[in-house]
Amino acid sequence: MSKDTALVVIDYTNDFVADKGSLTSGQPAQAIDAFIAQRAQTYLDQGQFVFFPTDLHVANDPYHPETKLFPPHNLANTWGRELYGQTGAWFKANQTHDHVLFLDKTRYNAFTGTDLDLRLRARGITTIELVGVCTDICILHTAIGAYDLGYHLIIPEAGVATFNPSGHVWALQHFKTVLGADVPQTVANR
Repeated sequence: MSKDTALVVIDYTNDFVADKGSLTSGQPAQAIDAFIAQRAQTYLDQGQFVFFPTDLHVANDPYHPETKLFPPHNLANTWGRELYGQTGAWFKANQTHDHVLFLDKTRYNAFTGTDLDLRLRARGITTIELVGVCTDICILHTAIGAYDLGYHLIIPEAGVATFNPSGHVWALQHFKTVLGADVPQTVANR
């Protein structure tokens, strides 16, 4: 794995993944848990950075457009905003490591309103591997944002999921044909 590559884990929270999550992608999202935790460990073992830009909301925020689109989710200081499963356990065990960084985000695109771009550039990162949820929402918007900022993208099929099967297929194709992303079916430890 090249030293200029970072793993970016998008929105892998209880609300988006767990059966009782308020806006869950359910089984498809749960099925990628071990893959994400393994990728995070691989990156850390190789001295690479792992970023966790994670959706953050305030209940009944009249100024946030998602308040009208979706039920309350990823509310500050709730179980729903905690990272899910093996990935959550991996984060808890490694969160104090200087190569593991958690960021609050309030929009689909992890670059909008955050310092993610500055943090990546400060570390010499030119390629990002995106994993997490939802393929056709936050992964898609973050991928477009990364493309617009000049990053090379790796988006492994085994590392992304959504509640919308047709949206998942469409987004994977869009990553390849419009954003020029590498979309491997499996990822070797590079």
